[in-house]
Amino acid sequence: MANFFTSSIGKKLIMSISGFFLMVFLIVHLGANMVSLSGAENYNAVCHFMDTNVIIQIMVPVLALGFAIHIFYAGFLTLTNRLARGNERYAVRNSGKASSWASQNMFVLGAIVLGFLGLHLYHFWAKMQLQHFIGGTATENPYELVTGLFRDPVYAVLYLVWIGALWFHLTHGFWSAFQTIGVNNNKWLPRLQALAKIYATLIALGFAIIPLFFLLGLDK
Repeated sequence: MANFFTSSIGKKLIMSISGFFLMVFLIVHLGANMVSLSGAENYNAVCHFMDTNVIIQIMVPVLALGFAIHIFYAGFLTLTNRLARGNERYAVRNSGKASSWASQNMFVLGAIVLGFLGLHLYHFWAKMQLQHFIGGTATENPYELVTGLFRDPVYAVLYLVWIGALWFHLTHGFWSAFQTIGVNNNKWLPRLQALAKIYATLIALGFAIIPLFFLLGLDK
């Protein structure tokens, strides 16, 4: 078992499984965030449910563990691959379209995503859900917090840059995860690459609509 966690195949498989987990989370998180477009009452109600629901409170450390595992193995694979192959990146090289810009810059893209995620957690999660999790009181009204931040052009632009990095990260990570578990023949790989772009684009557009909605004052 120990050899599995240290072998190349084992590390890539763990990256794939944790990546699948996080991709499902993005769908759920996007759905909750989109409620903010319907007004304060609905969004505050959703936030209250997420802050106080026992199942979600249990899932918070599970989600954090998923992120930690994904980040740890991404860094570990990048380091070991660079030591073994010189300037080659973490991603598996493929011929044609599979060898994309995103596949060669997964670690950099991941670092951008992680950096803004920390900022996002500080502004939102730490002031709302974390307070309920540790038995405190939310320091901000959820809807007012969202509108206040996304009406700030600097924060909104940073958020859109993060979404761009996330799009590139997902376009490669989605099909690469399937490739790792063995779905990598000539028939399915192009389909998965197309599906990856569809998934990444829908996620990116969904998240991009939210800051633009408030930045342009469409909520008024």
